[in-house]
Amino acid sequence: MAGWSCLVTGAGGFLGQRIIHLLVKEKDLQEIKALDKFFRPELKEEFSKLQSKTKLTVLEGDILDELCLKKACQDISVVIHTASIIDVVGIHPRESIINVNFKGTQLLLEACVQASVPIFIHTSTLEVAGPNSYKEIIQNAHEEEHLENTWSAPYPYSKKLAEKAVLAANGWTLKNGGTLYTCALRPMYIYGDGSPFLFDTMTKALKNNRTLKNYNKFSVANPVYVGNVAWAHILALRALRDPKKAPSIQGQFYYISDDTPHQSYDDLNYVLSKEWGFRLDSSLSLPVCLQYWIAFLLETVSFLLSPIYRYQPPCNRHLVTLSNSVFTFSYKKAQRDLGYEPLFSWEEAKQKTVEWIGSLLDQHKETLKSKTQ
Repeated sequence: MAGWSCLVTGAGGFLGQRIIHLLVKEKDLQEIKALDKFFRPELKEEFSKLQSKTKLTVLEGDILDELCLKKACQDISVVIHTASIIDVVGIHPRESIINVNFKGTQLLLEACVQASVPIFIHTSTLEVAGPNSYKEIIQNAHEEEHLENTWSAPYPYSKKLAEKAVLAANGWTLKNGGTLYTCALRPMYIYGDGSPFLFDTMTKALKNNRTLKNYNKFSVANPVYVGNVAWAHILALRALRDPKKAPSIQGQFYYISDDTPHQSYDDLNYVLSKEWGFRLDSSLSLPVCLQYWIAFLLETVSFLLSPIYRYQPPCNRHLVTLSNSVFTFSYKKAQRDLGYEPLFSWEEAKQKTVEWIGSLLDQHKETLKSKTQ
């Protein structure tokens, strides 16, 4: 195949970085453009060391800036769109989340048409499928079940709209007369070394004598390691560039998981950190139904105060549902169409993550040491 080029949005993020690391190994890839709003200096340095035969260009810009997107899409063969605001708590204003996740995706699709970019791969989320109720049990679900999230919460709502826009764009005519081909990947909860969610969880636990919260004892999820999600993007890219495989993938979405054991989110946090002395909170937790109604009352208070004050509740009904549901998926369709098999086993993923958590502990000790001097 002739030389090609790839744009990765959200390249400075947890997943985007891993995709870049795998992309540089791809055959005949001439240039990677890494786009994000901000890159840490140490990440820029890390990326600069990756450059070999493949040129790696770092672009700092906003996904809502049309001129920035126009420039980023020039001379690009493939777009991998991972950029989004992931917020299930309500830290960011609703409008900001919908603008970045949905409008940003629309603007990027339009930029692809104008720049005649033929392939667009979108990082979606399992949350576009639910869960809609903590009482409903969904196990080993698959793409043909057509599950759809009914929440109006900004994160799942915006990601659902974005995915629909991407899949609807499949078959669009490009400016040069070519055709745009799209697909979407729906990873499970992504964990691993460098996870901002794990970082936040461990930081809070360190402030609480290494005690982890244990609120969702009865939930079951199938988390996926970040390296395997990145690998799925590479396989989707290869498949869409392959004339024989592409027709069965165009306009499709795929659930992405791996062989990480199905467990609650709190149990996963414990398994990954127990080697360093972390433990689960042994105190009794509130029944899920009571957590749900407290969240409803807090949401009501937030709504009533909204004309004069922005009150951010510590939890909401969507988060309570997400954290306390039995909600797992199969990746057989990705195996069949993309040839997906996890690049990292559970043991490898666990070891890498455990070691990273150990490094966080060392950093914490150094911080305490410097404060006492």
